[in-house]
Amino acid sequence: MVDPGLLTQTLINGLLLGGIYVTIGVGFSLVFGVLEVIDFAVGEYVMLGAFAGALLAPSLGSEGVFVIPLVFAAFFVVGFLIQPLVHHVTSGDRPMPVLMGLVFTFGLALFARGSVLTLFGPNTRNVPTELLVGGVTIRGIGIFPTVRVVTAVFGVSALAAFMYYLYNTKGGMAIRAIAEDRTNARLMGINVNRYQSIAYGAYAGLTATAGVFIGLIFSANPGMGLQYTAFAFFMVVLAGLGYLPGVIVSGIVLGLAQSLTAVYLGSELVLFVLFGLIYVVLLVSPSGILGKGGEHAS
Repeated sequence: MVDPGLLTQTLINGLLLGGIYVTIGVGFSLVFGVLEVIDFAVGEYVMLGAFAGALLAPSLGSEGVFVIPLVFAAFFVVGFLIQPLVHHVTSGDRPMPVLMGLVFTFGLALFARGSVLTLFGPNTRNVPTELLVGGVTIRGIGIFPTVRVVTAVFGVSALAAFMYYLYNTKGGMAIRAIAEDRTNARLMGINVNRYQSIAYGAYAGLTATAGVFIGLIFSANPGMGLQYTAFAFFMVVLAGLGYLPGVIVSGIVLGLAQSLTAVYLGSELVLFVLFGLIYVVLLVSPSGILGKGGEHAS
């Protein structure tokens, strides 16, 4: 018999966990919509962000939450500088640009994972925090852990900020124009390379920041990237390729599915259940759970 208290707490944890997954999915979806790149290194940005938080906080004698702006800024610069390399291997007369981008980012992922293993070994690390310990208990419902509430709020806020930027600023209009038709955007006088670099930089910064939050909730290890790469693919496919609003739905579905599967079936079956869910959804709605697939950056 299912324990109602355990079920309720599992649903709470899943919903809140889905909030931080939104942060990963929104950047990944944006890069696909604007750059048309399937970035296999997304999980490694999560891993590097978690390690950066775990290393920076003790080094600066700071609370883990306070290093988040530093991590975002550092990885924004990294992404801004890497994007021209991604553009180089996916443009020009090269055949199968999507495959070339996938292979290049796969190489980036291997390089990042190998570098962390070489420098720090296979041991796990945590991002230290004292501000986010404990939680709020609501009688008759359950416990809302502070760290998960903060990460969920951040994830939803990140999506809201991106939507505002895309629809209410000159830069956002430029990015949407690039997503619709790169050649026409260039003819309209838009600096395509610059805005592509900004988009990739924002993606890298957001994804690394999500890694810091994951390091606060769980722990960081050099091999964690593959799991979060799979999660990112799950969210973007379930949302509908390139459709940003759908990411919040797919992120929550991911958090709930992971939490329920881990508690009632075992954590080793999480990926099996997730890909089974994708299969069923795409059979019913090939354009994603909201039927909006293909509406890039919109």
